[in-house]
Amino acid sequence: MTLFFIFVYFYATICKNTIKNNDMINRIQIENFKSIQKIDIELRPINLLIGANGAGKSNFIGFFDLLKKIYNQDLQDYIAEEVGANNILYFGLQNSEYLRSRIFFDKNAYYFVLRPNKEGDLYFETEGTQFNHGWVKDNGWDKEELAKGHKESVLRHQNYRRYRYVNAYMQSFRIFHFHDTSKTAKIKQKGDINDNRFLREDGSNLAAYLYLMQEKYPKNFRKIEMTIRSVAPYFDGFNLQPDRKNNEVIRLEWKEKGSDAYFNARHFSDGTLRFIALATLLLQPEAPEVIIIDEPELGLHPFAIDKLAGLIKKASAQTQIIISTQSVNLIDNFDAEDIITVDRKDKQSVFQRQDSALLKDWLFEYDNSVGDLWVKNVIGGRP
Repeated sequence: MTLFFIFVYFYATICKNTIKNNDMINRIQIENFKSIQKIDIELRPINLLIGANGAGKSNFIGFFDLLKKIYNQDLQDYIAEEVGANNILYFGLQNSEYLRSRIFFDKNAYYFVLRPNKEGDLYFETEGTQFNHGWVKDNGWDKEELAKGHKESVLRHQNYRRYRYVNAYMQSFRIFHFHDTSKTAKIKQKGDINDNRFLREDGSNLAAYLYLMQEKYPKNFRKIEMTIRSVAPYFDGFNLQPDRKNNEVIRLEWKEKGSDAYFNARHFSDGTLRFIALATLLLQPEAPEVIIIDEPELGLHPFAIDKLAGLIKKASAQTQIIISTQSVNLIDNFDAEDIITVDRKDKQSVFQRQDSALLKDWLFEYDNSVGDLWVKNVIGGRP
């Protein structure tokens, strides 16, 4: 009987992870966005974009910022931030008549077409969702148009089952970049203790979010502390509690092994502080549908980068990972299929998913090091 329950437990665990990884962005199509003239690429649980500066990695990552702004009905603000549609469309208004995209989430899809008006703004020529009934292979897609001629999306106000599924993804798109660790960085300041619904993109509410985990998810909290100790042996643990003078605010405080001195975020090195934010992001109990990180290796020791790779692999069982990186050490921890090279060819960004089978001889020669293949410019993505 005991063996039966063990079998059921592991079977349920496997099914849960399989279901989660099926519910991800399977494919994305983009036309006429900045340096991307046209892309149609499948996405996996782990997606590492590598390429030279200016190749277009940041534009692919930045497209998810556009999606989030569209969902939040902030498209016009986004256009203003980019100083007009001319800076959003591929080679400007004279060369691109529209911006088009379709994102596939297993059996659901979201699509839109944006066109410029006479004032140089963008409006929705069309916006909608699709559902694949699966009755006819490749032709079972049922389309439902949401908006036409609007300046802002209407997706978030739809409550039917299909829309709730797509909404869950669209509202989860956040690009995490824990780059700012300067003296005035918010991550080092006191913050609202109740700002803990999710970890913010810049880690500004890291203390409040860790405090929530300490109180509500102690198991995950202890994992984060153990992971930090593995790269910072002097770290004994966090000392998180409301401020003594104002219990509505909190700051990141911690203890050093063998010392009773006071330490806060200012006493961490920049690399260690960024690693803490990354570990928190990847070990949180209720991760977003998609985690997008821009150059997570910044300031990290090679050993910490290897640890980060392990965290990414573990998190990918529950959430989809999209990362832009310049780190040879990081990509050496992954399979070739996890890598997407980005090159600038014929005045556009070209994206290529790598294939272990096609690289078999090269990988044998370079001891299965994808990083070496990148450095040697075998797989592209180099200047």
